[in-house]
Amino acid sequence: MHALVVVAHPDPTSLTHAVAARLAEGVSLAGHSAEIADLMAEGFDPRFSATDHAVHLKQADPSADVLAEQARIDRADALVLVYPVYWWSMPGLLKGWIDRVFSNGWAYDEIPGGTLEKRLGRLPVHLVGLGGAGRRTYDRHGYSGAMKTQIDHGIFDFCGARVATSELLLPPETQDLGVHLDAARAIGGRLFRATEQGVAA
Repeated sequence: MHALVVVAHPDPTSLTHAVAARLAEGVSLAGHSAEIADLMAEGFDPRFSATDHAVHLKQADPSADVLAEQARIDRADALVLVYPVYWWSMPGLLKGWIDRVFSNGWAYDEIPGGTLEKRLGRLPVHLVGLGGAGRRTYDRHGYSGAMKTQIDHGIFDFCGARVATSELLLPPETQDLGVHLDAARAIGGRLFRATEQGVAA
């Protein structure tokens, strides 16, 4: 099986990139394949343009860069997003990727008369956010719940994609960031375990 790991961080030496690489390694060690889509290195344009708006209204076809991203997702058996938490959400680069790629007519279909067809029911999604604040801060202000509402439900449930796992890697008490790399490899290793068990059954 194949995982598409999308990472959004401007620094290729960041912990976010290291987590994405270790997660992909875990997928490979489990006997599957993984592709890392580095949105910054690839120069993806996150700006929602007039063309994208016309696509939303079904008045134009998606541009070539959007079609290429949709094809990458179509080839994947799972989508993994790895990102730093900026202002209690995902970075603008990743949000813009979703804004443009998860378009009307592909990720979902708004049918005249008010019917919504969710078109990504086959796609399990795994979220790995890296936060800079401690667990107490997230719990005290309800940030974790707010992020789940916005991202898990507001984006992916709207398209029918099931958020299979949602991990928030926060600063460890020991200051040993290696625990995040170990966690990432474990996440990658079990990414397709439920699917495999379902096939075996």
